[in-house]
Amino acid sequence: MPVAMITGGSKGLGRALAETLAGEGWDLVLDARTAGVLEEAARELRGRYGSRVAAVPGDVTDAAHRADLVAAAGALGGLDLLVSNASVLDAEPLVRLDAVPLEGLRRALEVNVVAALGLVQEALPALRASAAGSVVVVSSDAAAEPYPTWGGYGASKAALDQLAAVLSEEEPGLRVWAVDPGDMATDLYAAAVPEGADEVRPSPRSVAPAFLRLVRERPASGRYTAPALLEGSAGQDGDAR
Repeated sequence: MPVAMITGGSKGLGRALAETLAGEGWDLVLDARTAGVLEEAARELRGRYGSRVAAVPGDVTDAAHRADLVAAAGALGGLDLLVSNASVLDAEPLVRLDAVPLEGLRRALEVNVVAALGLVQEALPALRASAAGSVVVVSSDAAAEPYPTWGGYGASKAALDQLAAVLSEEEPGLRVWAVDPGDMATDLYAAAVPEGADEVRPSPRSVAPAFLRLVRERPASGRYTAPALLEGSAGQDGDAR
């Protein structure tokens, strides 16, 4: 069975991706900070799909935790897909740049960028050994569009996009995809914009098939949007959104 690692895998988009891959016969390594929620998600996936699911609670900014995640993948037989989904905001709710707490920005950069690269570094030997080694980083349209109050978070995702682009050049044997999932009904969005939490937005489950298409078809490394993938166009994101 192929093995995927998903950070932030206990709820939201990470949980939806875990369910989608488990339904396709993948074994999983899931990470989240809240152990109880993570283990409950893992139990449900094991029971529903019969997949082997390693639940490894911890913080992706911790180097020892990242090593534990890769070791868990090794115990399942290797690593074919790394999905860097764990993200935090620079402030809750989001604020203008003149009010962004710098410690919050540092935390967002540490989680969304530095930890993501650290996990790639830890996982590269296993990914290189796979015949289908792939990396997905979950981006945002805030990485390319100047939305007020989204400056700090957007900057972290723009940096993540650039890391993915360079990684694809340095590791031509891998597929490296940055994916903008578009608006979704998630806890992160509700925390970012509480006044918009009641608006109807797509569920993470409705977006997950876009990621599955990448895994199945393995197009060229690059930046993609979930809406384009769902509409049938697997072309790279020429509009950088």
